[in-house]
Amino acid sequence: MKNIAILFLTMGLFGNLFGQSEKKDSNSTDNQELRMEYNVMTNISLETLKKYKNEKRYKKIEEGIYMDLKDEDDAKYRMTISYELVANETNNQYPLEDILDKYLMYVSDFLASKNKANSNTFIFEFGGYLDEMIKAKEIIGKKVFNRDIKGEDGKIYTELIIE
Repeated sequence: MKNIAILFLTMGLFGNLFGQSEKKDSNSTDNQELRMEYNVMTNISLETLKKYKNEKRYKKIEEGIYMDLKDEDDAKYRMTISYELVANETNNQYPLEDILDKYLMYVSDFLASKNKANSNTFIFEFGGYLDEMIKAKEIIGKKVFNRDIKGEDGKIYTELIIE
């Protein structure tokens, strides 16, 4: 239950940080151009926060992943990443929101002091399950973005690309 509350809180923070945009009407695909690449995340890297040195609170599991010893939930693992976002006029909370969905993670610490307004560099601490955190490390050093695809039903959908 705690994770759901954090997820909704996080979504509100994304709206405040990145702004809201209208969802596209998937029924109005006539003459709509498919976007091949947008909201590109680059220079994705693991970060080690000072707080992880507190051995009474955190235990290092592997490079970049720590267990929060005070969290009794199964999703008690933490990983902090930084990235640069090259965004366009679309909703800038993507592809981050898609990454959170794909790896069953949530933003456990927004790190407001490290995320500056009008900057394209972001740092977030994620919380989640150990097996999903390990899988999520596949984005480190990669380029992550969204791309439009046309479904069999003729509607335009957005997919997450990791390359």
